[in-house]
Amino acid sequence: MAADRTSRQAWVIWTAAVIVYLAAVFHRGSLSVAGPLAGERFAVGSAALAVFTVLQLGVYAAMQVPTGVLVDKFGAKRVLIAATVLLGLGQVLFALASSYPVALGARVVVGVGDALTWVSLLRLVASHFAARSYAMVVSVSSALGALGGVIATVPLSMALGSAGWTLTFMVVGAATLAYTAAVSLGVRNTPAGQQPTHVASQNVLRQVPSAWKVAGTRLAFWVHFSTGMLPGVLGLLWGYSYLVDGVGVEPGTASVLVATLVLTGVLGGPMVGAVIGRRPASRMGIVITYLASSVGLLAVLSAWPGGRPPVLLAAVAFVVFASGGPVSSVAFALVRDYNPMAQVGTATGVANVGGHSATAIGSLIIGLLLDVVGHLPGNEAYRVALLGAVALLLLGGFRTVVWWRRARAQVFEAEERGEQVPVRLRQRRWDLRPAPARDAEPVPAPA
Repeated sequence: MAADRTSRQAWVIWTAAVIVYLAAVFHRGSLSVAGPLAGERFAVGSAALAVFTVLQLGVYAAMQVPTGVLVDKFGAKRVLIAATVLLGLGQVLFALASSYPVALGARVVVGVGDALTWVSLLRLVASHFAARSYAMVVSVSSALGALGGVIATVPLSMALGSAGWTLTFMVVGAATLAYTAAVSLGVRNTPAGQQPTHVASQNVLRQVPSAWKVAGTRLAFWVHFSTGMLPGVLGLLWGYSYLVDGVGVEPGTASVLVATLVLTGVLGGPMVGAVIGRRPASRMGIVITYLASSVGLLAVLSAWPGGRPPVLLAAVAFVVFASGGPVSSVAFALVRDYNPMAQVGTATGVANVGGHSATAIGSLIIGLLLDVVGHLPGNEAYRVALLGAVALLLLGGFRTVVWWRRARAQVFEAEERGEQVPVRLRQRRWDLRPAPARDAEPVPAPA
């Protein structure tokens, strides 16, 4: 149970862990500027290069639930050490790789290491910080992690240009491996004097079904699904192409607008965290406002006469879409509030699958729609393709509302039984009556 006043030790542990997350984001984005060199080194084309990104994203999403189970079973410290070792080894292997298959294997190793970091970091935050501080610390962690993506652009490009492929990736891999010692010495699973809570071996397989039964976990999954989709789809794949081919923006301007996706995440994360930390009851209102605004703006962009909206409108829309990244931190606050501490890692992994699966599905749907209407001009093709994103947002928004009502009903039932609840809510006319769902779990007392 986290102390009411955050200790200096908690900040030291968080600092050691968040550096690993920053490094993971750096390793994840290291191909953003190394792509042309990779094409020359491995003698492959654009499609083969794209496999690096798709493979790593797939590994990341597939590993989220197993990571949560590992964290609850072995503790965040051990999993974070494993992450640091895998990130370093994968990058060293990538530095030495001279063939495409070996390079793919190296990126898989990096992807697994990357997948182990975020859930481990959030588990440590949940253990060492008070519930009211959780959302703010998570948001700041996410913002600092985004800096890893910034370092993976110009600084890495300069290093590759001066030191070359092998030396650059060898140095960053070796530095990551060396940092394992800092994680081992600087990270503790729980505050001093508190016994760690690990899941017994016979209960490991029950963790995922147990977490999924909690209405707050399902709500967190759909919140992350809905709010994380647009920033991911636009930032990783379709944002630049849409602006250039769909809106007619100059390439330089398009690059700046796509960069707002990262900048909004860095600046907006702490702001959202501060608000929902001070006023937890406002967090679902923020989510619903984001979803309604995003659907409305997508509809306007799609329906704009001629299919080419003004650049200013597109810029405003991208800032709104990008705010989904900071808003997605609401999902992890919900996980923290509605799950017992021994189950937080697994539930965090379940929720984290939401946004990444939505990003993969959304990217695929838009690509398929563009292929179907490929005979149309770019502006008209993207008008159709954006409808795929609208459909996903509507689906995610609908399921979010469904599980929001069920989670609220669960809180009201707990209050009637005289139990402590994570957030005090005021009943509304649209709340569910009677019980939300027969498989709902009791609401845990705030940790």
